[in-house]
Amino acid sequence: MKFVLIDKITELESGRHLKAVKSVSLAEEYLADHFPAFPVLPGVLLLEGLIESASWLVREYQNFSNSMVLLESVTNVKYKSFAAPGMQIQYAVTASAIEDNTSSFRGIGTCGNEAIVEAKLTLRHFNLAEENPKLAHADGTVVENLKQRWKLLYNG
Repeated sequence: MKFVLIDKITELESGRHLKAVKSVSLAEEYLADHFPAFPVLPGVLLLEGLIESASWLVREYQNFSNSMVLLESVTNVKYKSFAAPGMQIQYAVTASAIEDNTSSFRGIGTCGNEAIVEAKLTLRHFNLAEENPKLAHADGTVVENLKQRWKLLYNG
């Protein structure tokens, strides 16, 4: 993952709800191109913050049993405003369902009291070894790396 779109998990209700924050900094490399005279977090990265938040909720709830948690579909995306350097985004995702291989969520990103992005997400989760048993070692490595990142993101 080139970009990490959440800085900290601030609230967790296992299997149900997660809140996270992202502080937008002018030092983030994509802001130089988007847009030089009016730098704002690209809309797709606003959405990625919701996806990452939902992914962490799945991982924690399923005790990191899957190495891969990927976006399957997104619907009802609404971009309502911009996130510029110096702003802090609060992401909140609520699980509609978390099953063995899929999960669905409603998510919202806000700055202050203003909603800036909303969406419904469906995630797919699996291990690489399900398709190719030779990749079981890769699954283990990915999961260990994710557990280390989790320790940095959440102090619950």
